[in-house]
Amino acid sequence: MADSRLPLGALPRYYAERKPPSALALVHPEGALTWSQLEARANQRARLYRSLGVGPGDYVSLALGNGNAFYETTFAVWKLGAIPNVISSRLPAGEAGEILQLVKPKLLVAESVEILQLMRPKDCACIAADADLSGFDDSTVEDAEPAPQWKAMTSGGSTGRPKIIVDRKPALHDPSEVIFEQRAGGVVLNPGPLYHNAPFMLTHLALFNGSTVVGMRRFDAEEALQLIERHLVDWVNFVPTMMHRIWALPESVRKRYDLSSLRAVWHMAAPMPEWLKQFWLDWLGADKLWELYGGTERQGLTTINGVEWLKRRGSVGRLVTPGGMKALREDGSDCDADEVGEIYFLPTDGPGSTYYYLGADAKRRPDGWESLGDIGRIDADGYLYLADRRVDLIVRGGANIYPAEVEAALDAHPAVASSVAIGLPDAELGRVVHALVQPRPNSQLDVAELHSFLATKLGRYKLPCSYELSASPLRDDAGKVRRTALRDEREAWLTQGRVFRLFPPV
Repeated sequence: MADSRLPLGALPRYYAERKPPSALALVHPEGALTWSQLEARANQRARLYRSLGVGPGDYVSLALGNGNAFYETTFAVWKLGAIPNVISSRLPAGEAGEILQLVKPKLLVAESVEILQLMRPKDCACIAADADLSGFDDSTVEDAEPAPQWKAMTSGGSTGRPKIIVDRKPALHDPSEVIFEQRAGGVVLNPGPLYHNAPFMLTHLALFNGSTVVGMRRFDAEEALQLIERHLVDWVNFVPTMMHRIWALPESVRKRYDLSSLRAVWHMAAPMPEWLKQFWLDWLGADKLWELYGGTERQGLTTINGVEWLKRRGSVGRLVTPGGMKALREDGSDCDADEVGEIYFLPTDGPGSTYYYLGADAKRRPDGWESLGDIGRIDADGYLYLADRRVDLIVRGGANIYPAEVEAALDAHPAVASSVAIGLPDAELGRVVHALVQPRPNSQLDVAELHSFLATKLGRYKLPCSYELSASPLRDDAGKVRRTALRDEREAWLTQGRVFRLFPPV
């Protein structure tokens, strides 16, 4: 049977030859690109990068913000048979240096000369994204052998030292393959930062099937609604933080925009409070809402539609990838149905068949099953219900407290923009809940009133014993939080005698 997959670097040309000349591939605040323009720009960049030594199998690190140049660069890298390694352009110099030492890229492409100087990479060529391309031919670059791995994403900033997750899928794609309820030739909105795996993967999959990607430089709740209406967006992936910010808009603002073009709204990457999910189900319709759970490693993925979720409230769905999923007790034995344990996956082709790490070892049992560190339960029909990450669990006097549950209650308060719950040391109880809270702009958040509000939603032992107000967002636009760093910093403060807003332990 003939292989219908095409090299990823060839896909802009594939659609440029088949779509009307005016058909758009990308729309960003700086302007739009047709498929022919994306192809031409990617060809110019590929020739530039090749002149700097990039060849098949090399890593090229990208420290770029959201925009057309990001996609021009990824397709240029694939045209050369190389592998894009994506890092945040806002990383501190030390952390960026650790990543570059792990990857050993042939080239670093950064947002600006200033970022290149900040990162101070060694032993690799460097160039800014706005480098002059006028001297490079924009005709089709001869296809190189497709890279054996199509992406190398950076992770680990929230839990410790950085690691690189190299996807073993080759840089090939069948244009007829459409997944995650996307449709060929649709319009996809990307509100998230492209240095995170989900926005990177999902927007490129959209381009691979000929869709138009409408991108945001940074997430803004009302702007997202404006873009959906203006461009007739039919597919979008949010994280719960974004959905909370949209919920927090005045009802008159939300109703100002026509969202009828939406066919599918996905959410992933962080726990979704049930009350917030219910709001979105009521607002857009249960058939349009989808949830995905899984890791960049792709050992296993679960999905669930809103209609199905209403029958299995709190579930993140059933396994949709080949392989297995199970919950294990601490002694390694299998959990019974609905018994809470650590969640493990095993791909059909065996351990390590979907990815490998640079800079870390997989959490893998001798029998090959792997865990992402999450705990939960699986019911008799195979539906997964997550509790939280084991490393984030707060054990208070022997009782387990899941931060996600506390944060869901905090975020339900109308004056709260975002929140993080962590465990801080307590001489008697071991750990108690400390709540970091970002108030909504122009709100008057009274901590005593907030505490009383939480008392109507949480058991007494789950209530925070201390509070800390933050003027800046606690999570990034991808919904991620550096929980370990926040906890370590506050433990250090306590040893220095700092006191938070305390409430009597209960």
